[in-house]
Amino acid sequence: MIPPSLFNISSMESFILTSNKFKGSIPPAIGLNMPHLIEVYVGGNELFGQIPSSFSNASQINVLDVGDNNFVGQVPKCFGDLPDLQWLSVSENYLGSFSANDLDFITSLVNCSKLDTLDMGSNNFGGVLPNSVANLSTQLTAIFFEGNQISGVIPETLGNLNSLIALGLEYNLFRGAIPTSIAKLQKLQALAFQGNRLSGRIPSSIGNLTQLYLLNLSANHLEGNIPPSIGNCQPLQKLDISHNRLSGDIPPHVIGLSSLVSLSLSRNSLTGNLPVEVGKLKNIFSLDISENNFTGEIPEVIGDCMSLELLYLQGNLFQGEVPKEGAFRNTSATSLVGNSKLCGGDVSEFQLPACPIRKQRIFKLKFTISLVAGCSFVFAVLLTLYWRRKSRKKPLAVDSSINFFPEVSYKTLHQATGGFSPSTLIGSGSFGSVYKGILDHREKNVVAMKVINLQQRGASKSFTVECKALRNIRHRNLVKILTCCSSMDYNGTEFKALIFEYMSNGSLEEWLHRENGSMSLTLLQRLNIVVDVASALCYLHDHCEPPIIHCDMKPSNVLLDDDMVAHVGDFGLARLISTTTESSQTQSSTIGIKGTIGYAAPEYASGVEASRQGDVYSYGILVLEMFTGRRPTDEMFIDGLKLRDFVKMALPGRLVQIVDAALLATLEETAPTATAGNEVNYMRRGHNNEIEAEEENRDYENLSKMDTSVWKCIHSIFEIGLACSEESPKNRMCMENVLRDLHRIQIAYIGVVINRERPRR
Repeated sequence: MIPPSLFNISSMESFILTSNKFKGSIPPAIGLNMPHLIEVYVGGNELFGQIPSSFSNASQINVLDVGDNNFVGQVPKCFGDLPDLQWLSVSENYLGSFSANDLDFITSLVNCSKLDTLDMGSNNFGGVLPNSVANLSTQLTAIFFEGNQISGVIPETLGNLNSLIALGLEYNLFRGAIPTSIAKLQKLQALAFQGNRLSGRIPSSIGNLTQLYLLNLSANHLEGNIPPSIGNCQPLQKLDISHNRLSGDIPPHVIGLSSLVSLSLSRNSLTGNLPVEVGKLKNIFSLDISENNFTGEIPEVIGDCMSLELLYLQGNLFQGEVPKEGAFRNTSATSLVGNSKLCGGDVSEFQLPACPIRKQRIFKLKFTISLVAGCSFVFAVLLTLYWRRKSRKKPLAVDSSINFFPEVSYKTLHQATGGFSPSTLIGSGSFGSVYKGILDHREKNVVAMKVINLQQRGASKSFTVECKALRNIRHRNLVKILTCCSSMDYNGTEFKALIFEYMSNGSLEEWLHRENGSMSLTLLQRLNIVVDVASALCYLHDHCEPPIIHCDMKPSNVLLDDDMVAHVGDFGLARLISTTTESSQTQSSTIGIKGTIGYAAPEYASGVEASRQGDVYSYGILVLEMFTGRRPTDEMFIDGLKLRDFVKMALPGRLVQIVDAALLATLEETAPTATAGNEVNYMRRGHNNEIEAEEENRDYENLSKMDTSVWKCIHSIFEIGLACSEESPKNRMCMENVLRDLHRIQIAYIGVVINRERPRR
């Protein structure tokens, strides 16, 4: 708690408690008791309750930062009575109620003529963005409303705010066209509209924003051509217009922007050749043009892109011989899947046929990890990694109903597995066995076949429920079902099987508990995986119809593809949540079982119905297992001790004692040394007493190679695991909030990694 006596110091001008672990609420009368306040920084704590309206009584306030706490309610309208207010941040709280009046306070801020920064991101704001936003201070340089549920159209009147440098409206429910008035914002450097429902064309007037260095319009419903005028934005370093409905060619002026560090045009309907101007991308780090309809040859001039590290070309119609140098020797750096007319190449993993006529070409592609110094470059690369790993294999076939899944014959599956040879067996479970096979040897389509053990009680129902659970869901972090088989085997016995996309890197269970210890997951890989799994569960719970409860979340049901992207599988125990009141609409194959011992929520033992909160509990246990390396059923957990208790008792003073030894080994190899002074200063913040601080400092001193930012990341992840695995369901986090918090941790840690890689003068 913040000592109450502090709030009675009437002469206080600067009140700065940023980034600690203070709990409790702010006294309602703070502005009356501290009328001389000028700057208030209480962001990055665990404060709750409502934001006091009495702040308006401290009329000299010019900075008010209450972000990254747990505040609820509405933003006080009386903030408009602060004439000197320059910076207002209420981001990363739970303000608003997803209702129409949540943004009414904006009109009152018109009176704040000195307002420079307005940060409202990551809250519960609903309603529409009022036109009065255009009447805010002409000195306003930054507006952030990302991560809410604001709907309606983006006001044309935003163009009046001609001092704006950054405008972030991403991840909301905005619809309609991008306002052409955006072109009036001549000073704009960062424009982020991704993750909305915007439609229509990209205005060619965006080319007037000649100071723009970041433009992200991805994950909308935009259509038409890419405006060539974007090529006028000479400083542009990050351009992402992926996941839209764009068509036509890539304008040479856009693909030839030499300033670009990251370019993503994936998941559109673009056509034509890849222009030779691609060779002008001297600073490009990541180039993603996957899942379009590009034709022609892969230009040799890509070899001039000396800084290129990630190249995604899959899912197109390229033809001709694949170059043999540079990234084309590394399957993890380049993806070509789906380009059926390509040939040649020296890497067998590409699985390409030999070219009928060998062309004598010299390809000069040489990839380096050289990074340009400067904060803007780091920011661009950080975002590139954040939207990482877009390589995907195309499914053989998929449909929207169990009745319309394209079926394959028993004979086909029998041949694909060599008669279900033990050598092709890759796993088994309570309801069946999984085999690896090749359905079409010409196309070399490797698949995983889950053969249902129909002798097991409930197995047939499990097959039906899994089909029904999978028929309508589409998500990058869910295992894709390709086809099915419901037939008779050669003995006339009923046979059922599901055929899935093959995951070459096996299950998370295998990676966490390998006996030989030859390879271990790095911290970034583990972080990416927990984000992937959270994304899948968030989709199942809140974004698919009908919502689905997985009921068996555990490491063996998390599979990893070629790029170590995680995919949640095995929906044999899934429960579909009915959207009607008729109980007959609810389907379940649980048969009294709701998960696996150690991972199943404790309330299930008393017969409670399956719930989203049950999945959240299982996910929390999975997170704790990933970072401790210990199963919840480990033999050390006796006499009532559980994995959750083991972790909770160790925080914050004995963190190093519970982290997976294999993870520690990877950290010791890669992490830079942090100065002892910084370690101690960091660790003394937020502790209840000197003993706790000293205990944790000793841990850090014992691992002098570790950067404190690494430990902060691990500590934050453990806290999420604990919050998800609370004993009481009502105290657990929802997956939306889990995903939001993990994204913050992920971005912060990637930033740390990139900063380490930057060259030092």
